[in-house]
Amino acid sequence: MKLNCVVVDDSSIQRMIITKLVNNHQNLNLVGDFSNAIEAKSCMSIHSVDLIFLDIEMPIINGFDFLDGLKQKPQIIFITSKADYAVKAFDYDATDYLQKPISVDRFDSSVKRAIELHKLRHEVTEEEGDYIFIKSNLKKLKVFTSKIKWIEAYGDYVKVVTDEDSNLVLSTMKSFENDLSKDRFLRVHKSFIVNIDKIERFNSKFAEIGVTKIPLSRNKKDDLKKALAIA
Repeated sequence: MKLNCVVVDDSSIQRMIITKLVNNHQNLNLVGDFSNAIEAKSCMSIHSVDLIFLDIEMPIINGFDFLDGLKQKPQIIFITSKADYAVKAFDYDATDYLQKPISVDRFDSSVKRAIELHKLRHEVTEEEGDYIFIKSNLKKLKVFTSKIKWIEAYGDYVKVVTDEDSNLVLSTMKSFENDLSKDRFLRVHKSFIVNIDKIERFNSKFAEIGVTKIPLSRNKKDDLKKALAIA
């Protein structure tokens, strides 16, 4: 397996070091190296890219702004001389965070993580179906949407309840709702999104999933009826 990757760093010396590491790695294919985000984005509009080695502090458009402008985000390995951005990098779902100077062993370890994640994302059986990744307790968890029972607002978090367990995820309900299939999931209350397939009974006030009663907003009963008719 080879991951298509690009290197984006305004330092020509650092860019040369990273591209050499990439070219020497048997599981990486260098699509291009760029001194700025504009050139990198132009390349990615033409070529398929699985992984970006990305500097953060760059003139005009920094690494974070560059990612904000991408509709489809590949895996990201941040490369920077400072440790100050590590927390923010996690918010961008970074695969890894490398601090300069970069050793070969640390680079290889980071690439290994990217390859494992790539395999995990692409090895889905038909029985398991669609899935999403959630971040909970500083870990990335793969959750099959068919196993989600409901999502519940929990302060600054949402609680994702599945057939096996539940996890708290730092997210808004709106953001989480956008990641789910609208054919399978319905927002039935300001604080609840339900998996239509899991609903066993409902009335004018509640939808029941097992022994749990999910409150229904006044104007959502008709929406639920239509969704269940389609499901």
